[in-house]
Amino acid sequence: MTWVALLRAVNVGGRTVRMERLRELFAEVGLTDVRSYIQSGNVFFTDPAGLDRAELARRIEAHLGEALGWEVPVMLRTVEELAAVLAADPFRGIEVTPDVRLMVAFLSEPPPEGLALPARSTRGDIEVIAVTPGEAFAVGRIIGGRPVGSQWPGLGKAWPGQATVRFFHTTAKILAAAQKG
Repeated sequence: MTWVALLRAVNVGGRTVRMERLRELFAEVGLTDVRSYIQSGNVFFTDPAGLDRAELARRIEAHLGEALGWEVPVMLRTVEELAAVLAADPFRGIEVTPDVRLMVAFLSEPPPEGLALPARSTRGDIEVIAVTPGEAFAVGRIIGGRPVGSQWPGLGKAWPGQATVRFFHTTAKILAAAQKG
C-alpha cells in the first residue's frame, strides 16, 4: 500500500528542508519506495512493517522533529483515500476566478461536531463549505488584494487537532504523482 504523507510547516516561515534530505529522513524510519512531490512536503512511501496509521504518523513526526529541530505534523492518507477526497468534490459549481482559491485542509482529528456550514472566517476570506472526518473543504477569497488568511472557522485553538492545507488542484496533482509509483 502506498501512503501519502502531507506535512505541515515544511519550506514555509524559514523552516526549510531539501526534498532529498526529507526522503532520506523517511527512509531512516524504515520506509521504502520513498518519493516526494514539489517542495511543500508531500511524500509517498510504503511501510514494510505494516504499522497502523497513528503509530506510523507518530514515528515519522518524532523522527522529523528530532532531525529538523521543529515540529512537523504529519497527515497520512492512502492513495485510495486521496482519490476519494477528489471524487467528493464539494466545489462543483463554484466559479474559480483570480480571487478565488479552492482548498482542502487535511485534518489529524475530526472537525468539531456541530460545525455549522457554511462557516466563515471573521474577515470573510475563508468559507468552510463541507467537512468529512478527515478533511475540511473551503473557498478562499482574496479581499482587497490581501492573501487568504490562515484562520479557518471551527479549527481554532479549541480544536485539538493539526491540519495542513493544499489547493484542490494541487491535491489532484499530488494524487497523480502518487499513482505513478
